[in-house]
Amino acid sequence: MDVQSDFLPGGALAVPDGDAVIGPINRLARHAPHVVLTQDWHPADHASFASRHRGRAPFETIRMSYGEQVLWPDHCVQGSPGADLAPGLEVARADLILRKGTHPGVDSYSAFLEADGTTRTGLAGYLRERGLTRLVLTGLATDFCILWTALDARKEGFAVTVVEDAVRGIDVAGSVEHAWAAMREAGVERIDSRSIEA
Repeated sequence: MDVQSDFLPGGALAVPDGDAVIGPINRLARHAPHVVLTQDWHPADHASFASRHRGRAPFETIRMSYGEQVLWPDHCVQGSPGADLAPGLEVARADLILRKGTHPGVDSYSAFLEADGTTRTGLAGYLRERGLTRLVLTGLATDFCILWTALDARKEGFAVTVVEDAVRGIDVAGSVEHAWAAMREAGVERIDSRSIEA
């Protein structure tokens, strides 16, 4: 999920050690029968950007029509180098690249639903049409896009596994630990990539 330049070290919204996921993801993709990539693809005036809210700073939380929203640095702007999939990420085997966060007024962490909880991305239908029932999640960031996607996938009835050495988190005030606990409670399996590759 969202292994893009802006989330790597030096990017606009760098996830600590974010580039460490690329190797494990590439190895796992070689074993996967189907590969789906997601890509944050924000318009330049996206409502989740702190720069759009006078007097607000990145990582502050505000109330929006759909609930609480963390404000972010401008990142993954459509067509910008920061929105590119990460250098070194092998994308040739991807069956689908799903772009999310395209609506100017609504953020999107989950690959299934926008943050308003009602606007669907179409991913659930795509997976069902392909006859897929189990998802193995990797990428960035554990405590936001991975978490929300895992929980929504479980609500949709999919079996979900998160590969712990192929994800990294932002970790705001213990948010990574909270994410793992929430996923465990929802029945999400947590494994190491070596157990798949073996």
